[in-house]
Amino acid sequence: MPHPPGAPFFLLVYRMFSFLAFGNELSVAYWMNIASALFSGFTILFLFWSITLFGRKMMQLSPGKETLNDTLTLMGAGTIGALIYTFSDSFWFSAVEAEVYAMSSFFTAIVIWAFLKWDLVTDPAKENKWLIFIAYLVGLSIGVHLLNLVTLPALALIYYFKKYPQPTWKGGVYALLAGGGALIVVNNIVIPGLPSLAGRLEIFAVNSLGLPFGSGILFFMAAFIGGLIYAIRFSVLKQKVLLNTLLLSFTFILIGYSSYALIIIRANQDPVINENAPKDIISYVSYLKREQYGYRPLLKGQYFDAELVDQKEGAPVYLKTKDGYEIVDYGTVNVYDPERTTLLPRIYSTQERHKQLYRSKLGLREGEKPNFADNIRFLFSHQLGHMYFRYFMWNFSGRESDFSDAPWLGVADAFSSIFPEYIKENKAHNNYLMLPLILGLLGIFFQARMDQRFFVVNLLLFLMMGIVLVLYLNSPPIEPRERDYIYVGSFYAFAIWAGLALIGLRDTFQQLKLKGTAAVLLAFLVALPAPLLMAQQNWDDHDRSGRFFSVDSARNFLASCAPNAILFTGGDNDTFPLWYVQEVEGFRTDVRVIVLSYFDTDWYVEQMTRQVNESAPLPFSLGPENYKKGTNDVLYLMERENLDAISLTQYLRLLKGNSDALKLRGGGRFTYNMVPARNLILDVDLEKAFAEGLIPEGMEDLATPQMNFRVKGNYLTKGGMMLLDLIASSNWERPIYFNNTSLATIGIDLEDYVVQEGMTYRLLPVQKPQGFRGELVNASLAYENIMEKFAFRGMDNPDNYFDDEFRRFTSNARGVINSVAMALLDEDRFDEANELLNLSLERMPHAAIPYDFSSGQMVPLLFEVGEEEKALHIVETLADRSLQLVTYYDATNRAYDREAYIAIELLRYFTPLVEERGYEELGRSLRDKLDRVMSSASAR
Repeated sequence: MPHPPGAPFFLLVYRMFSFLAFGNELSVAYWMNIASALFSGFTILFLFWSITLFGRKMMQLSPGKETLNDTLTLMGAGTIGALIYTFSDSFWFSAVEAEVYAMSSFFTAIVIWAFLKWDLVTDPAKENKWLIFIAYLVGLSIGVHLLNLVTLPALALIYYFKKYPQPTWKGGVYALLAGGGALIVVNNIVIPGLPSLAGRLEIFAVNSLGLPFGSGILFFMAAFIGGLIYAIRFSVLKQKVLLNTLLLSFTFILIGYSSYALIIIRANQDPVINENAPKDIISYVSYLKREQYGYRPLLKGQYFDAELVDQKEGAPVYLKTKDGYEIVDYGTVNVYDPERTTLLPRIYSTQERHKQLYRSKLGLREGEKPNFADNIRFLFSHQLGHMYFRYFMWNFSGRESDFSDAPWLGVADAFSSIFPEYIKENKAHNNYLMLPLILGLLGIFFQARMDQRFFVVNLLLFLMMGIVLVLYLNSPPIEPRERDYIYVGSFYAFAIWAGLALIGLRDTFQQLKLKGTAAVLLAFLVALPAPLLMAQQNWDDHDRSGRFFSVDSARNFLASCAPNAILFTGGDNDTFPLWYVQEVEGFRTDVRVIVLSYFDTDWYVEQMTRQVNESAPLPFSLGPENYKKGTNDVLYLMERENLDAISLTQYLRLLKGNSDALKLRGGGRFTYNMVPARNLILDVDLEKAFAEGLIPEGMEDLATPQMNFRVKGNYLTKGGMMLLDLIASSNWERPIYFNNTSLATIGIDLEDYVVQEGMTYRLLPVQKPQGFRGELVNASLAYENIMEKFAFRGMDNPDNYFDDEFRRFTSNARGVINSVAMALLDEDRFDEANELLNLSLERMPHAAIPYDFSSGQMVPLLFEVGEEEKALHIVETLADRSLQLVTYYDATNRAYDREAYIAIELLRYFTPLVEERGYEELGRSLRDKLDRVMSSASAR
């Protein structure tokens, strides 16, 4: 069960492709990627056909009246437009990965094509069959992705233009409203509304009427299906064709949507991965509505500096129990200062990090209040400019690189000498000389002149899947990754225009007295360089063959853990590769992976109490009554006077017993538990710890009889509570590990008690000495894990393409090796440290993956083991790149980001380092570069 709102039809279809592996676990991912490639291929086929159908309208061709010249023109237009989209950056990216976007693009393409085919049908009976077929496709697409729904307003125009040969502006507006209404009906009523109504009837039937579970749902289904059958029968008996078609279309949307039955069916089989566990109607509705992601204001909301003036009680939160549906909590409705609210809120987030970014992007001083002009400026500069137009230009003009926030490139950039080597060598440095963009603009011009009606149709497709989607998503000031794949539907519409440009070019050449097929051929030859250039430029950065480190990195995490371990991760990106290698490849299924962000939910804690593969249930002392929804979701820190610390085991006993000593009455109808002291103390049986070999060799002096778990902020979440319970209850019988993300984000300070054993950090009863700045490392075990158990497949191949996300994986691995090498040096184990550092340089060389910040941190270690030539190579390479980077940022007036500050810090770091080693000439060179960089920074 994937994250909300699920993609059940996608799962069913791709599951079929996984069968083609015939039991070979290592082929499962291959065949699911093949599925995406096939759906993407069919997307291009339907795009080709759609362009030819749009072209027929432009050329005003009647069926069966085409000349050879006309046919060649249509074929050429379809070929050019389809190939431009084929080789576009964002579409190609999604076409070769097992994600929903390839299949979603396919449904968008086939629905648009089907409506254009319907437009050619003259038999009313066949027309209605096509409409019902389209409705079925729309219903199926709901089980993949909701992007397809935004095409409905544009498709309503096609219907209007066919049924009303003399269209008016008023009629067109009504058609758009009808299409928008259809979108609202499906998106807001059918998808979440029907299950919500069924849920309300179920609660009433069980709680008020005392009927068995499921009674309300059965009554709703009987009434709804019965009413639908009656209405269809009525339309037949009364010969109401339009009503009959509407009802049948609605029915087929529901038939397609019925793939969502898989959600409840599968969730109740308790699969290993069961996100949100939507087993009943209450959790199912919450799953569909994506309630866990919160809400974004669209038409009216607060500015980011608005003060919270009130919190009102919202809708009740129900939980299914053996006695019925119990109200366990109430939602909270935040009320902000009405003076600081606005229409069309774009700068709304109250997260502190987001507030800082809003001020930075808008140039607001601390304390300066944003106004509506700032709101709109952020809309145009960031949401439309940075988060849409930049992506649009990536696809049809060019892209600087694969680094985060990379700008687009124009024609002049192809001949510019401003780009540093590290940009020019980046495989995603692509420039199409604006040829696809020019073709698209020509297509807009020609279609608007030759076929105004279907120009409006394609314009609406372009806007609905692009700019309107931007307004609806209302993106925050920062995203975890680039989001260009969201807008591929808009790029699809632009590719249609690029194809249609060939028709206009042919007509232009004919007007210049070029006759017959010669005009078509010349138009094709003029347009062909655009897709060919895109293919040539994009090939190397869309070839993902030979890349295994996302899988190997996950294997290395698991290989770093002792048998029957528990491994905490931070979130989705950390966890999904681990799930893959465990559930598909069957590697280290004895390790229980716990997603820290999920651990705050009752459904996830409950899943941890079950056997999974070779992993035994987790030993919690707290029961379901302590972690159920609405109970102990947040435990506020209320430090009692003269109480600096409390025993962790005593605190857990009080929680389990629901003691009045911990009660804190809130503003609502419920009481809540709190944490009476910031420090929670766990006593350790050191004799047992030594007897069982828990204390690493060489850390005997660091063993501690008491561990102080300090609450970092002003509250403890349910996940933090369950983690503390797990630590206390496991009594060191199951090893507990953290990755670097979970260790940094957890609400409890554990860093003094963890020991690095490779890619992971193990919680042990040892305490870092006061003033010790580094990490505790079990050097012998970590060395053994890295040298004998870690995999780095393909990382040494310069021909492989490693994008920015992949390079971050590498930087993390390099950093881990540095930490272990440093620990080995502290123990005077120079040969092993040297071996480890050379492993890093050999398996992840600069030629394949450029040196990064972690490589810079390796320099003093290489000096220490006598590898001075290798250390100097890193220094000189990174120093040159740092100077290039800062110079480039200054020349392009780009704001300094993390990469720029790292570049400056590396120069500062290297300069005294090489001078101390006696490399005076290199030191002077570095100091000169540092002075130039710092003078540039000061000038800013």
